[in-house]
Amino acid sequence: MSADTIITRYFTAFNAGDTQTMLALVSDDVEHFVNQGGMRRGRAKFAEFCAHMGVSYREELRDLVIFANDDSTRAAAEFTVHGEYLQTDPGLPQARGQRYVLPAGSFFTLDGDKITRITTYYNLQDWIDQVSQ
Repeated sequence: MSADTIITRYFTAFNAGDTQTMLALVSDDVEHFVNQGGMRRGRAKFAEFCAHMGVSYREELRDLVIFANDDSTRAAAEFTVHGEYLQTDPGLPQARGQRYVLPAGSFFTLDGDKITRITTYYNLQDWIDQVSQ
């Protein structure tokens, strides 16, 4: 399966709230780097992150553009996050159902049909400014 196909499936599952499909696409020892945070290693830690995100945020990724190298071992995606802040995340502004629109990107490493690394970037200060209004 090509990197483009795997990453498209990953983001389709994200938009559908289908965590099980997302988990099936990552390796057992996936490295997940969260924007301006640490690294979580393993499918179980990634599942915990997804569960937390599903409670605190409702997000849809739009304007998705995927880039992949010829041997399908690396990929990147650019997109716009359209979200709603549902439940206060510790250390962040209080959630009141604020909506936000945020440009973002993710980088991936793949091994065969599995994602082995996910690194996501967005402008946290932009997000804080939007939800603080």
